[in-house]
Amino acid sequence: MNSMTTVRGTLLLDQGFQPLHVIPWQRAFCLELLGKVEVVSQHAWEIRTITMRYPAPAVVRLLRSVKARPLYVRFSRENVYLRDRHQCQYCGKTYPPTELTLDHVMPRCRGGKTTWKNVVTACGPCNRSKGRDTPDEASMPLRAAPQRPRWLAPRAFQLEEEKLPEAWRDWLSA
Repeated sequence: MNSMTTVRGTLLLDQGFQPLHVIPWQRAFCLELLGKVEVVSQHAWEIRTITMRYPAPAVVRLLRSVKARPLYVRFSRENVYLRDRHQCQYCGKTYPPTELTLDHVMPRCRGGKTTWKNVVTACGPCNRSKGRDTPDEASMPLRAAPQRPRWLAPRAFQLEEEKLPEAWRDWLSA
């Protein structure tokens, strides 16, 4: 992996080893020095000062409990993209967020609501092709029925599998 694709953040786990966030390595390093986290694994690179070298923290675990996650996932464009793994639910191709749209399975012009069970990720060409039809009418079957997610990985986990740091993979596998 070259330096342009190297992830320099640190995965933060809760007390029970569940992923919470990706934080800057500087914050993780300070939390370690303050005794608030334990380092679970390290990046291959080092933090260097004038006189010392420290292994860069890749994954850290909080030593104290934090507030529980909300019992629901807020509906948003970004969360729909995360639920659908940035894949068009019609053609199955993966796109960056700038090339994705939201599609109402039952079109709004026909009474469809903007809800988790009626909205999917679609690329522009598929969304235009489907238009005001249902997937059946457009002969464009959905790859998966849309559902309300119980939990989504934090936004920073939008990295493609091959770009995930090796140290994070055990904690983020679905």
